[in-house]
Amino acid sequence: LYRDGHNVTLSHIEGLSFKDPDIIIGPLPFSKDDKTINAPFHIEKIPIEMVFERINKDQLLMAGNIKEDHKKKAKDYGIDFIDYFGREELQVLNAIPTAEGALKLAIENSAITLHDSNVLILGFGRIGKVLAKMLYGIGANVYVAARKTEDIAWINALSYRAVRLNQLDEYMDNMDFVFNTVPSLILNKERLERLHRKALVIDLASKPGGVDFKWAEELGINTIHALGLPGKVAPVTAARIIKDTIYNILEERGI
Repeated sequence: LYRDGHNVTLSHIEGLSFKDPDIIIGPLPFSKDDKTINAPFHIEKIPIEMVFERINKDQLLMAGNIKEDHKKKAKDYGIDFIDYFGREELQVLNAIPTAEGALKLAIENSAITLHDSNVLILGFGRIGKVLAKMLYGIGANVYVAARKTEDIAWINALSYRAVRLNQLDEYMDNMDFVFNTVPSLILNKERLERLHRKALVIDLASKPGGVDFKWAEELGINTIHALGLPGKVAPVTAARIIKDTIYNILEERGI
């Protein structure tokens, strides 16, 4: 932002003041404990309430993945805010480093190649679409499970192997890798028992995920809940995606 010619101010808790800026940019996620700002490099906790008390009504707060109760509290304070994590362009572009990070984890945690392996992707949303394309490009046998008929049609049109969710059990025992993108329990006890024990399961869904992790551990199945991959595997790209999204918001608002 500074290199693009903007006046950028960084503030620590002792001198927390928002008198000058027109825009206040918060982190992604906005909070991890529902009480304080997500600021892992700051020694002291920064209460959300303290931040809200210092924001003026003519200023704009932008942060990512703001919980509903925090949005309500911001409205109570009369704060103009935008959750940039809800923007479609950010979600789509974030799917790229997420998918690359998933491939990285698969390669590092398996003794076989993804090429010519049987790979099952659960869900055909943003991440599922990008991940399927990458896996197909390196020669994996890509199976994609989805519920919607239009998704099944697209999966077939793109030359992947479509699996209807109500037929999922029939495919489990033949998979080397399973990538889940569905944020609800889909890999339950019964389905995990059908997987062979050398299969690798990577859950990309937000907490609590879509895997019965406790049962997977009892079965000896290697399972990874891979959260926040963009910031971990490609932090510069992740930051650029947020920056570009912020610019899009400002342009739309005429700022």
